[in-house]
Amino acid sequence: MGAQVGNGGTRFSVWAPNARRVHLLGDFNSWAEFETLMHPVGNTGIWSCWIAGVGEGARYKYRIEDRDGHVQPLKADPLGFGAEHPPETASITRDISGYGWRDQEWMGARANRNHRHAPISIYEVHLGSWKRRVDEDNRMLSYREAAEELVEYAAGLGFTHLEFLPLSEHPFDGSWGYQPVGLFAPTIRHGPPHEFRDLIDAAHRRGLGVLFDWVPAHFPMDPHGLARFDGTALYEHEDPRQGYHQDWSTLIYNYGRREVANFLLSNALYWLEEYHLDGLRVDAVASMLYLDYSRKEGEWVPNRHGGRENLEAIDLLQRMNTLVYGEVDGIMTVAEESTAYPGVSEPVHNNGLGFGFKWNMGWMNDTLGYIGKDPVHRKHHHHMMTFGLHYAFSENFILPISHDEVVHGKGSMYERMPGNPWEKLANLRAYYGFMWGHPGKKLLFMGCEFAQPAEWAQQGQLDWDTAAKPEHAGVTRLIRDLNTLYSEQPSLHRKDCEADGFQWIEAEDTDHSILAWLRLGSEGDPPVLVISNFTPMERRDWRVGLPSTGRWREALNTDASIYGGSDSGNLGGINAEDTSQHGRPFSATVTLPPLSTLFFVREDQ
Repeated sequence: MGAQVGNGGTRFSVWAPNARRVHLLGDFNSWAEFETLMHPVGNTGIWSCWIAGVGEGARYKYRIEDRDGHVQPLKADPLGFGAEHPPETASITRDISGYGWRDQEWMGARANRNHRHAPISIYEVHLGSWKRRVDEDNRMLSYREAAEELVEYAAGLGFTHLEFLPLSEHPFDGSWGYQPVGLFAPTIRHGPPHEFRDLIDAAHRRGLGVLFDWVPAHFPMDPHGLARFDGTALYEHEDPRQGYHQDWSTLIYNYGRREVANFLLSNALYWLEEYHLDGLRVDAVASMLYLDYSRKEGEWVPNRHGGRENLEAIDLLQRMNTLVYGEVDGIMTVAEESTAYPGVSEPVHNNGLGFGFKWNMGWMNDTLGYIGKDPVHRKHHHHMMTFGLHYAFSENFILPISHDEVVHGKGSMYERMPGNPWEKLANLRAYYGFMWGHPGKKLLFMGCEFAQPAEWAQQGQLDWDTAAKPEHAGVTRLIRDLNTLYSEQPSLHRKDCEADGFQWIEAEDTDHSILAWLRLGSEGDPPVLVISNFTPMERRDWRVGLPSTGRWREALNTDASIYGGSDSGNLGGINAEDTSQHGRPFSATVTLPPLSTLFFVREDQ
């Protein structure tokens, strides 16, 4: 399907089963409307033609007459491998064969890097606004420039994976890629397909996995796209109660139609196989699962059992996960799913959806709500920091501080913190420490690593001038050191998704807003003690219960001066004594700096 370049020409094939005629228009026939008539392929609904001499870089579209002879707006190729730079809308012929991958070492070992027992710390990026060439008309970075600058930056901060907001071709910059038209085309905004491969190849050779936001939940109504493609509701539902997203003014795929399901399934496999992506993060899964998503009574059509579950969408997601995990070694899939739908990361053979991981949206909402409150009020909301542990192991969770948390008036992570500038940064450092010590994989959106004061805006670039200021550079250093500690200490990652990897020591000190817990790995892994103090008061001689004697090294303190803190702490560690506390046989006194999180690692005897 699409435009297949090779053997001295290009074969064009498009699915339009309800068309009376389909003509191919392009540079090669001077866009003459009736020059190139395509021919039906049996009764498949596919129209095809071969054009000799057409190679890389030719523009083209389809002219489709519906069954009544009405001509549709010229359509881009749903399976095209390339597209013009927006706002232009033609498809572009691209030869995507013959790339010389150099990431064999990564590909052979990546299953261990994408496993739920591995340290997974994800840097989420909108490539168009991470960095720009301000002196070159504010242009976006190319894939090859990102292969050098972004890859080195993320790897240098200790992240294990990059995750890109959708890079499928999309007409509107303001959609951030979440309203794609060209599902098989890497956006030309940063370069052609082989250069996108250069970025992924470079990341792999630097030890970074690459995830890609995939959008099967909906598509925009742009006239050159999929909407009423052959004059009928071909990809979408005819009934707007099933086929129209009120929230986004987009159309919903008809998942129950075999050809549409295969279109989406092949697209998922395409990105993983052709571009060596390490995984797909599936957007807006909740909107797919429920027929009444964001709809009032009477605005939706029940399923065949009278229920609200979208059975066809559920089947598609299960088939997608079964397909990609079965066909491509070592990958992961991630669901952005905001409800309590059961078994999102449970295998399909156990009646789950089959995802590898799920974003923990409840944890994110609760903890951000807590940390945004003035410390004097936090004792009344202590449960917001502990409630997540009631369900922390019901799924394989990723803890997401994503792009959605720093836009639309929510404020940046820095601005969400209470207090004066010093307190804002201290609150944020303490929160990041809590997050990295909490069970679950980690995800942080770009700019949050240096506490950018302004909300994210896709029209420009990150505030790199602020990133260079010492107090903000200290936050960046903290993220690097948290990632390093998280990767180096098995107890902080090996059982992120298992209940026996976590034990509360103190969860009820509401008056002082203190939390303490243990992270545990496999037998022989040194345990890690994590303590958070969410008040601006230093607590001296706070006694913490411990499971064993010996010395516990202070491995990280978010109040250290190198991070911009006051440098209060424990002179390198604490020593356990034969004094019981918190139901433990041993204990030690610790100094808890104001607005801080501390990590202690049990040292060998």
